[in-house]
Amino acid sequence: MGCIARLGCLTMLAIFAAGAWLTRDRWISKVVAPAAVTPTGSAWEPLTPEGGARGKKAIDALQTKGGPAFENLRAGEIASYVFQTVGRALPASADSVQAAVIGDALFVRAIVRVKDLAGSGALGPLGGLLNDRERISLGGTFRVIRPGLSEFQVREITLRDFKIPSGAIPRLIQQLSKGERPAGLDPNALPVMTPRDLADVRIANHQVTLYKATPSTP
Repeated sequence: MGCIARLGCLTMLAIFAAGAWLTRDRWISKVVAPAAVTPTGSAWEPLTPEGGARGKKAIDALQTKGGPAFENLRAGEIASYVFQTVGRALPASADSVQAAVIGDALFVRAIVRVKDLAGSGALGPLGGLLNDRERISLGGTFRVIRPGLSEFQVREITLRDFKIPSGAIPRLIQQLSKGERPAGLDPNALPVMTPRDLADVRIANHQVTLYKATPSTP
């Protein structure tokens, strides 16, 4: 009887498994969480000289007479222009540099030598927990300071999986900045030379939009 009972249980389990498989489309979505999907516009793009050239061409178009009132740039284009063509704010040791527009901010990440950042003292004890090379990520927005000068305001910095305290960001930015910092620049910002006609920069819908100043009405 015990053998028959076990055989009956196995038969019932087989029937149940077959029924569950055949009706999986009805119940599987209720018990299994869907995989996270990265928005297409938030994909990381490499920083390249070609991207920087496209970004510069679009930005220069704002200065031409009768040119467009605004230009839309992809993350890789604006970041290549800012970090490679103009600012060169990342250490020379940086590689695997990428950019993405996430929400209302532009993010740039790269793998750098930690000792290139440690001189600021901003890492503190954290420096002893890191390898020789780690991934750093900077996220922020743009602000036009005055004709010809804008800034990339860094909201957050992540080194590997560690978020740098906001109070330490200015020291790290000072380490990344090269040369004299222009007057009026925020302590947590990197300078960006931009056209005199640039009026505003907005980040939304997976792109960065640069607006040209409209002529004032007499």
